[in-house]
Amino acid sequence: MSSKPGVLEPLRVRIRRFQFIVGLGFLSLVLGAMLSVSLMIRLKEVVGALPFDFLRLVATVLLQDLWVLAVLPALCYVGSRIVPLRPWSTALGAAATGGFFVVALSLVSDGGEILTEGWGLASALRLMSFVGGALLSAQAIRVGRTAAERGSSVAQVKAEARQSEYDEFLKAAEADGARMEQRDQAAAAAAAPAAAAPSTSPVTPEGQDSPQGEAPKTPAA
Repeated sequence: MSSKPGVLEPLRVRIRRFQFIVGLGFLSLVLGAMLSVSLMIRLKEVVGALPFDFLRLVATVLLQDLWVLAVLPALCYVGSRIVPLRPWSTALGAAATGGFFVVALSLVSDGGEILTEGWGLASALRLMSFVGGALLSAQAIRVGRTAAERGSSVAQVKAEARQSEYDEFLKAAEADGARMEQRDQAAAAAAAPAAAAPSTSPVTPEGQDSPQGEAPKTPAA
């Protein structure tokens, strides 16, 4: 019974990684769609004023595929700063997830025409943007991992410096404590002989003569 958690742990890690990749692709598609719609509304006149149809088509494809060209690399960079991600599996998996949702939405809206028609220049440009977005995402993951490792190394150096400062402070405190203890011991050793010396004058025992030169004292009647 105790060996089952260890056996299932790699499977759980893979499932969580798969869920993260799918969520990354879906989130990039949603955010990219909102960004694309906003920019296409604002740049509609600018795109329409381009002199050639090819340029208008390229601009339209770029605006429509911002989710894979801009949003997905940005999310991959942020995610790689937090979680150690694999560049190619994460980039391709997230891009494939977003592309799957795009195709599914196109099938729902246009039916099966997308699979039989429209395989022209626009489809080639979208395929190129998909590949370019995957490459950018993989590169963003590498850059993010490098930055994360650099940040962790800097944090480790700072932690070691703080630890050394704490050790020096502790050594200084121990040295001060030892000096104070030695001072107290020296003071106690100096006070011991004075405390051992007699503090009262000698008393003449009864029946003995007083020293010469001193008259015996008799009590007054």
